[in-house]
Amino acid sequence: MMAIVIPIAFALVAAAVAMTFWRLLRGPSAPDRILALDTLYVNTIALLVLLGIHLDSPLYFEAALLIALMGFVGTVALCKYLLRGDIIE
Repeated sequence: MMAIVIPIAFALVAAAVAMTFWRLLRGPSAPDRILALDTLYVNTIALLVLLGIHLDSPLYFEAALLIALMGFVGTVALCKYLLRGDIIE
């Protein structure tokens, strides 16, 4: 069953990545682009977790945690810059 489900999940998450990347490029405003970038991080984490399950390797789960951390910090920094115009007070 996993042999059928994993490729389907890869395809669906890859489609979500493509649509999110399109929104990142075409976003009408800066908050839309920040939200698209945050969603892109989440989709990338999903792809890494799927790859880790497919290859049965814990290394991909650690990479997913690192990307989650960088995504959170990046989103907070971009939002703070958008609201205040400065990141470091």
